[in-house]
Amino acid sequence: MKKLILALAMLSTSAMAANDIVMHRDPGCGCCEKWAAQVRQQFGRAVKIVDDANRAAIHKSLGMPASLASCHTAIIDGIAFEGHVPVTDMKRLLAAKTKGVRGLAVAGMPLGSPGMEAPGHPADHYNVIAFGSGKTSIFARH
Repeated sequence: MKKLILALAMLSTSAMAANDIVMHRDPGCGCCEKWAAQVRQQFGRAVKIVDDANRAAIHKSLGMPASLASCHTAIIDGIAFEGHVPVTDMKRLLAAKTKGVRGLAVAGMPLGSPGMEAPGHPADHYNVIAFGSGKTSIFARH
């Protein structure tokens, strides 16, 4: 039954993907809203925020390694974006339509990444990781 519910959720997410952006987040996470506001502004599309205590099921269905987990998972045009991925990287992947890539991830919550800005504090260095087809690779360095 859980698999059926997850499949229906992903199907409805895919059906909405052409218009809305759906972001599943850890319930109550505030930085996710800051990231979503930047995505909403840059894409000019609505961002539906879903509190989801079982995001591990989405990660598994996407083939995303647990080591790449962060606080939210967004689905845009059928591609997953885990964590605080910069909009420029998201747009580059969406335009490229790279075969075998299911999404991009920024593991954890690096200081200075989109939604995690902290004025007066230096930004962390972090990698944006492409995942899919059982493989991962560095997509961008920040």
